[in-house]
Amino acid sequence: MKRIDQMRLRAGMTVGELAEEMRRAGVIGAGRVGRAVEIVAEMFSDPDYTTFITLSGPLVPSGMRLIFRDLIRDGYVDAVVSNGANLVHDIVEAMGRAHMVGDVDVDDRVLLEKGINRAYDIFIESDTWIALEEYIGGVLDDIPEEGRVGVPIHGLIREIGLRIEDEGSILGTAARKGVPIFSPGFLDSMLGIPLWMYSKRSRLVIDPIKDFDLLGEMVYEAKKSGAIILGGGTPKHHAQYMNTLREGLDAAVQISSARVEDGSLSGAPLKESVSWGKLKGDKASTIFGDVTIVFPLIVAAALERIKG
Repeated sequence: MKRIDQMRLRAGMTVGELAEEMRRAGVIGAGRVGRAVEIVAEMFSDPDYTTFITLSGPLVPSGMRLIFRDLIRDGYVDAVVSNGANLVHDIVEAMGRAHMVGDVDVDDRVLLEKGINRAYDIFIESDTWIALEEYIGGVLDDIPEEGRVGVPIHGLIREIGLRIEDEGSILGTAARKGVPIFSPGFLDSMLGIPLWMYSKRSRLVIDPIKDFDLLGEMVYEAKKSGAIILGGGTPKHHAQYMNTLREGLDAAVQISSARVEDGSLSGAPLKESVSWGKLKGDKASTIFGDVTIVFPLIVAAALERIKG
C-alpha cells in the first residue's frame, strides 16, 4: 500500500501545482481530481485520441461558454455531445442577449410577472425566447432547402453555426473548425417548438438517424477514444453507447452531482460502465461535485501540465 501524502499549500502556487498535491494525496475527491488531470492531459496531448466532451446542465449560462469555445478552437476536443439547452444558450449569447446573476431566495411568481425565467440563481428575460424564434427563423431562411431537408441534427447545427458571427460562439467555432456537435435531445430545448413551427411554413425535415453515420465513423476510426463527461443524461449515454461499437472508451473522466443509489445513468460511476462494454480498463476518474467548480480546475491544470 502507498502512504497518503499530506497536501501542502503555499502562496503563489499554480493550479497545476495544487492539482499535483491532490494527486499525491491520492484519496477522496482530491485524489480523483489529481487523477483526472493526468487523464485529461493525456487526451489533450496524444494525437491518437479522439476526444468527446459531453455537456449536460446549464453550463453555458453558468459562465463556461468560452472554456468550451477555447477547447474546440485549440483542437483539444474532436466532437461535442450536448443537450439542447447549452446550444440554445450559446445562440442566445451570440444574439447579444445576456444571462444574469440572480438569486435563489426569490418569489418565482414575482419573477413570472416581471418576465424573468430562473435556472437556480441564473436569470434570463423571458422575451429572449421570442427574439430567439425570430433569429432562428432568419437563419433557417438563409439555409438552402437542400440543407434543411433530410439533414442530420449535427448537420443542421453546423449550418446554424456557420451563420453565427460571434467569435465567442461554441456553434460558430465548431462549425469553422470542423468539430461536429451531436445533440440527440436537440428538440427538447427552447428551440423545439420554434423549429416545429418553422416546419409548418417552410421545408424542414430533420433525420436524426443520419447522426449515427458520422458518430459511428468517428468511433470506428479512433485509434484511442476518450470522453470528458460533464453531468449525465442523454449526452453521457450517447457518447458511451456509441463507443460500445469499439468495445468501450480507452479513457474517461466524469464530473457529476447526481446520486449513485437510485441506479440512474447520470449518477453511475464510470466503473459501472465496464459491465456494459462502455469503458475499457481502469483509466478513468469519477468525481462527484459541481462541474462549474471542478472542470475549470482540471482543464487549467491539464493545460499547464502539457504546456509546461
